[in-house]
Amino acid sequence: MGKRFLHQLLAVVLALFVSPARSGDWLPATATFYGGADGSDTMGGACGYSDLYEQGYGINNAALSTALFNDGASCGQCYVIICDSSKTQWCKPGNNWVVVSATNFCPPNWDLPAVGDLPAGGWCAPPRPHFDMSQPAWENIGIYSAGVINVLYQRVKCWKSGGVRFTIAGFNGFYMVLITNVAGSGSIQSMAVKGNSTDWIPMYRNWGANWHCLSGGLVGQGLSFALVSTGGQNLVFKDVVPAWWQFGQTYTTYQNFDY
Repeated sequence: MGKRFLHQLLAVVLALFVSPARSGDWLPATATFYGGADGSDTMGGACGYSDLYEQGYGINNAALSTALFNDGASCGQCYVIICDSSKTQWCKPGNNWVVVSATNFCPPNWDLPAVGDLPAGGWCAPPRPHFDMSQPAWENIGIYSAGVINVLYQRVKCWKSGGVRFTIAGFNGFYMVLITNVAGSGSIQSMAVKGNSTDWIPMYRNWGANWHCLSGGLVGQGLSFALVSTGGQNLVFKDVVPAWWQFGQTYTTYQNFDY
C-alpha cells in the first residue's frame, strides 16, 4: 500500500507542475545514461540541435529508442520520468522526477546478444521504449551504480523561454531549416515557407528537426513560415526572416506554441 500511495501522491504533485501534452496513463520503459557527469557529451545528436543550451533544451535531455524516436518526429518532445520503485531497488530515495527533452536517437546494436535482462540489440532495440538520458538528468531519479532502471513516463507540455527559432542552411535551390525552442507539444508535424513573391512551398522532414525544400529564388526575399505542431496547433510566422538573410544564420521570433 505504501508504494502505491506514494505513486498516487507523486501524480498529484506532478499535476501541479507539468501539463500533459496528451491524455494517458503512465507508461513503462527503461532508462540508462550517457554523456558524462556534466552531460557535455550529449551536445549535438540526431535531432540536429548542436549546442543544447543555446537552442533552448539544456542538460535535461535524452536519446530515444527506435520505438520512441519515430524517425525524428519526436525531436523536441518533453517527457516526465519517474523511477518505478515497484520493479527496481535502484530508485533514488524521495520519489523524485525529472522532465527531459528528446534531443537524440539511441540506435540498437545488433551485435549484442540477449544476456540476462539485456535484450538482443541492447536496451534501445525495437520495440522496447527506452530513454538514454544525460547523466545529470538520470541521477535525479536513479542511483548511479545501477546503470539501468525501470521507469514510468508520460509525455508532457514543453515550456520554453522566448519564441520559435529558425536556422537556415543549404544553398540556392536547396533550403534546410532547423526548427528549435518549440514549446507546447515540442515538435512539428508539417511546415511550409513563403517568400515575399512566392506562394507557400511545402517543406519536408530531412532529418531530426531539419526540414527542407527544393526551390529557386528564395535568396533575396523575406521569408515567412507556416508550422503545424504535433499537437495540431497552426501558427504563421510572418516576415520573420529579412530579405538580406544569409545561410547559417538563426532568426528568433516572439511566437510559440501552446500545444
